[in-house]
Amino acid sequence: MADTSVNYKCPSCSAPLAYTPGSGSKIKCEYCEAEFTVEELEKLYAEQEAAAAQANKVKDAKIEKKQFEMEAAGGAWDAEEIAILKAMTCSSCGAEIVCDNNTMATECVYCGNTTMVPGRYEKQLRPDMVIPFQKNKEDAKRAFAEYHKGKWLLPSNFANSARIEAIQGMYVPYWLFDETIEAHGVFSATKTRCYTDGDYDVTETDHYRVTRAGTMSFYNVPVDGSVKMDDAWMESIEPFDYTQMVPFNTTYMAGFLADKYDVDAEKAYPYAEERVYQSADGVLQSTVEGYDSCSRDSLNVVQTAGKQQYAMAPVWILTTKYQDKPYTFIMNGQTGKLVGELPVDETKAKMYWAAATVIVLPIMYFICKWLWLLIMED
Repeated sequence: MADTSVNYKCPSCSAPLAYTPGSGSKIKCEYCEAEFTVEELEKLYAEQEAAAAQANKVKDAKIEKKQFEMEAAGGAWDAEEIAILKAMTCSSCGAEIVCDNNTMATECVYCGNTTMVPGRYEKQLRPDMVIPFQKNKEDAKRAFAEYHKGKWLLPSNFANSARIEAIQGMYVPYWLFDETIEAHGVFSATKTRCYTDGDYDVTETDHYRVTRAGTMSFYNVPVDGSVKMDDAWMESIEPFDYTQMVPFNTTYMAGFLADKYDVDAEKAYPYAEERVYQSADGVLQSTVEGYDSCSRDSLNVVQTAGKQQYAMAPVWILTTKYQDKPYTFIMNGQTGKLVGELPVDETKAKMYWAAATVIVLPIMYFICKWLWLLIMED
């Protein structure tokens, strides 16, 4: 036994265990009546101590590695590239977008304000990669028109042709993280057996402690680099096909807008780390097979290698106002996947509710009357 005092808990029900004099090498739980040998308990707690030590080791290594890996992505703009770029700032919401000298931002893509103030482009990091547009403006207009078809409660004048024409193509800044990790997980699993013993229905549950560990590699884990671009929207139009990325060139910006990143790589990394953590959890847990139930007790993940890239992803975006509230629609400029929010015409909603009431009430009346007659006959 260990030199120091140890309080053991039952691996099955977590109740405290106590050695009963005269029971030999067996220890029996007073609550669930499970029995264990001294050797089994020593082995179990030795494994738990080793896992705790590994967790502390992993935690320290993870923090140290994260700080080491946070190196700047992207490069520097050259003088010719800077000369053809300009910045446009929304006088209403403060959004700042970038375009070439031949492209005009007719209105703010985020709030729909029509006043965009030109200014000098302030240098940031130059993107490493870009995903070129695959869907053109006509594709985006058709997708938007289809999106609001069949929406009975949509205001009649909401999606007129003038508003659809205002849709704009924009590159959204992304940080892409590659990571290789080592993951170690501990899971609690059960197997349940039900049978009949005489007059009794018996349920037996066996409890297991399952460990899993492995090395995993993740590539191009995306994190949106713009505060104003809603993360939920961008995640909704994922995924992008990163095999079509090409080295960045300002030629791809001709005729399009580009959002300036205001979330740097260091601030973006925790979001990528969380996505990797959740994926690792799912991968390990999927290997725990042959049990009736499984739950995770602990998961430790450490990054052993990684790199990051600064990339631009294509979207078509339209922000339109209805009753002074902005409604935004975003389409993946590569795949065509579209998401957005629609207003509701309150007058139409009341009319449909009234019509539904007129139809449903008589039906409910006859159903209730029929049921009442059946009861009376019985």
